[in-house]
Amino acid sequence: MTDLEEPKGELTLRTLAMPADTNPAGDIFGGWVLAQMDAAAGIRSSERAKGRTVTAAVKEVSFKRPVKVGDTVCIYTSVEQVGRTSMMLYVECWVRRQFSQERQKVTDAHFIMVALDGAGSPRVVDP
Repeated sequence: MTDLEEPKGELTLRTLAMPADTNPAGDIFGGWVLAQMDAAAGIRSSERAKGRTVTAAVKEVSFKRPVKVGDTVCIYTSVEQVGRTSMMLYVECWVRRQFSQERQKVTDAHFIMVALDGAGSPRVVDP
């Protein structure tokens, strides 16, 4: 990761890291970060599928840096692959450090999302 690296994809979700989401060491829980990434993947995949989607799998999450209270959390998404009923999204989490213009990549992962019909069964993404 270099200082010249830029986020990949579209800014899909932005939120503020708050004290209620910290672990005993004072850093934001990794599960909270993953939940934000999942929410962004859900937004982006639902837009692409024009309907309900669910998370089927998350591949290779590895946390590179901590998220601190007061950081602005920015989740970027890009649709990498579309199958018959599912799609793979690349999701990156970046933070803008509190009171700073410094931006750092925190983690990334691939999310497999499945399109569902009204009965909750898989449906074709591009009918």
